[in-house]
Amino acid sequence: MRTLFAKILLWFWSTVAVVVVGAAFVSAISVNRSADAGSPVGRLVRFQLEEARVAYETGGRPALQAFLDNLRNIYHARGILTDEHGRDLLTGENRSDLIERARRHPPFWYFSTGDDMIARSADDGRFWFFCLIPRERPGAWFLTPDHLFMMLIAVLFCYWLALEITKPVRALQKAVERFGRGDLTARVNSSRRDELGQLARTFDRMAGRIETLLTAERRLLADISHELRSPLARLGVAIELARSGDDREAALNRIQKESDRLNSLVAQLLQVTRAEGDPNSLRRNRVRLDDLLQQLVDDAHIEAAARGCSIEYGRGEPITVEGDPELLRRAVENVLRNAIRYSPKEAPIEVSVARNDGRAVVDVRDHGPGVPEEALPRLFDAFYRVETDRDRASGGIGLGLAIARRAIELHKGAIRARNAHPGLEVELELPAAEVHAGE
Repeated sequence: MRTLFAKILLWFWSTVAVVVVGAAFVSAISVNRSADAGSPVGRLVRFQLEEARVAYETGGRPALQAFLDNLRNIYHARGILTDEHGRDLLTGENRSDLIERARRHPPFWYFSTGDDMIARSADDGRFWFFCLIPRERPGAWFLTPDHLFMMLIAVLFCYWLALEITKPVRALQKAVERFGRGDLTARVNSSRRDELGQLARTFDRMAGRIETLLTAERRLLADISHELRSPLARLGVAIELARSGDDREAALNRIQKESDRLNSLVAQLLQVTRAEGDPNSLRRNRVRLDDLLQQLVDDAHIEAAARGCSIEYGRGEPITVEGDPELLRRAVENVLRNAIRYSPKEAPIEVSVARNDGRAVVDVRDHGPGVPEEALPRLFDAFYRVETDRDRASGGIGLGLAIARRAIELHKGAIRARNAHPGLEVELELPAAEVHAGE
């Protein structure tokens, strides 16, 4: 009884057994306790009394014997017809004891004590008729083979039901055990639509989230250690050069450059931490999204010109959103700078904002090489880069789009990327605020 399967099987079968046995017992009692002369059993016994009386009055003892023999053959019961004083009209025996027992019980029934029979009686003032039925199974006479067969069928159905209920639980248990041993790919993959299926899918989502976080953590440690190793090594070399006095100015410039790189890395990590913060602490200001985009485009023109490309901003109607202005700025700026980084020379970067079904949609498209289709789902993961090398010239440390995604999600929005052939198109979607007069 330590397993859920055994408990479910036992409780369900016990319930069915109690119902079957109880129903059989109540049925037997209701049949044997026919205290109403108008009940089927009462009418049957009274009918037999009339038939026995007519047979005795019209044909005497031979006719009565024939009737009683016929009763035994048909109903497997023994009949006794007596006069009002209890004399057996067929054998002449004194059966007044039966009349006394019948008078002490409700009409039409009592249990005889000497021959293990169930006796039913009826009288019409002149005659008494007793129908004695043998009790075939003492203590369990109310159960028939049909009842036992139904209980056996119930065992099979209860077994199937217990198996059906506990099977997904066992599958979930095995998945949890695998996951606990370090197999982060363990999943239940249940197709059930009931609560157990919902529980399994909840576990799968939790396991997927944990796998993503642990994988990201490992990648974070590896990437941070790699990103810090190179500037720290160069800082050490520059410090040694500064101490030696050979070209001290170049050494100090190198120290300043590597220090700036370290500051940039730390600043981006702080942005990730802030973007992963408590959504309830998010500032809620009304922000004109079209004005914010105009400022970002104006600021990015210098960087775009340095790379030989241009930015085309298709400003539309005024659109207002509610949220943290700095987080929104960082999100759009990171997407815009990513487009500048991969845009070919003399190619435009197209930026637009529009309202669509109560949502503000910002679209940023470059005309660069795009990304492989299999890389699109992971493009917004922290420290993920399509390039496998770690050279800073290949595109930063992979935090910009991750910061953008989390910032947009904190504002109950969505960010998507797709290949535009040529180039990559990134779409940022945010809930638009209601337009007030004067905006």
